[in-house]
Amino acid sequence: MKNHDKIVASAQEYLMANKEKMILFLKELVEIETPSDKINSQHQILNFLNDRLSAMGYYVIHVSGKNTGGYLYARPKNRKKHLPIQLMIGHCDTVWPIGTLEKMPLTYINGKIKGPGVYDMKAGITQMVFSLMAIRHMNIPLSVEPVVFINSDEEIGSRESTNALRRLAILANRAYVLEPPLGLSGKLKTARKGLGRFTVTVRGKAAHAGLDPSKGVNAIVELSQQVQRLYAMNDLENGISVNIGMIEGGISPNVIAPFSKAVIDVRVLKEADGVAITKKIKSLKPIHKDVVMEIEGGIGRPPMEKTPRNQLLWKMAKRQGQHLGLELEEATAGGGSDGNTTSLYTATLDGLGTPGDGAHAAHEYILQNKLIERTALLTLLLLLEPLNG
Repeated sequence: MKNHDKIVASAQEYLMANKEKMILFLKELVEIETPSDKINSQHQILNFLNDRLSAMGYYVIHVSGKNTGGYLYARPKNRKKHLPIQLMIGHCDTVWPIGTLEKMPLTYINGKIKGPGVYDMKAGITQMVFSLMAIRHMNIPLSVEPVVFINSDEEIGSRESTNALRRLAILANRAYVLEPPLGLSGKLKTARKGLGRFTVTVRGKAAHAGLDPSKGVNAIVELSQQVQRLYAMNDLENGISVNIGMIEGGISPNVIAPFSKAVIDVRVLKEADGVAITKKIKSLKPIHKDVVMEIEGGIGRPPMEKTPRNQLLWKMAKRQGQHLGLELEEATAGGGSDGNTTSLYTATLDGLGTPGDGAHAAHEYILQNKLIERTALLTLLLLLEPLNG
């Protein structure tokens, strides 16, 4: 048996022997309900992870946020300073409010583990911890030092944690994002769309709709014309979508509307397209000469593109998957993640979490038999040599 085959077998053996511990750990994570806006709950789960990683010989820092639970950073205490680092990235916040477990309890049915946040993405955090435990058990020297970054604000845009993640990504040789994969087959995410949010506000002039309609300037009418301009910017063939998702305006049916507002969601596959669509939106001019129009916003998450270094990492992952009997596939995701940020600075592979379904949905679940499989894959990826270029 070749040495690599021995490593694969050893990793699988360790993880299978600790399967029940993995499921129990995942259960503990899920049963700490962690909506993004509940700081105390975020501190609870981050303290739990702090204790576990510290017990594994990691130096752990929990940086509290102003409006969120902050983020956790962990590295080996006995770090070899000359080694490059590799990032394992995850988030502990979910979209589910406190009390969701009462109506959506953690259950084990027909090979599925169901519960709020199990798929997005507490299974991924479980994989991180147990892949590190497997490597420690196998006592294999690493040529790239693994560090852990877990934030509590990813579901609301990672606004407080992005600067710290950016600094780490600049230093890293590569980044593994433990977000859920795409589909039940578990496709890895090698590209993600960038996300932008824009607000168009129109101010007109109020007047009585019955007595003095000609003296008013209807902001809703102006905005309706701007909406048509915005809609025309869609170019789905090239991955550019412009969605007018929210509209409000007016103060009463019998008043010429003095105010209106639209919130627009923009998705792009390429950074250059993000720059171009931003310029287009911000170049819109009022059609009616007596209105004032304000346009705010921009691209908040740049796209994760199929860069040469990202594709190199994907090909390496595909080969490691074959050692596990997996025929991995790649895919592009329409939504963003922290991988959009790291991809700007280092080789990034996303969607390494456990296959399942129901992100942000009441049927959220993972496939139980895939938890060990995906943890084994992550373990092999952490053992890779440094990437060049």
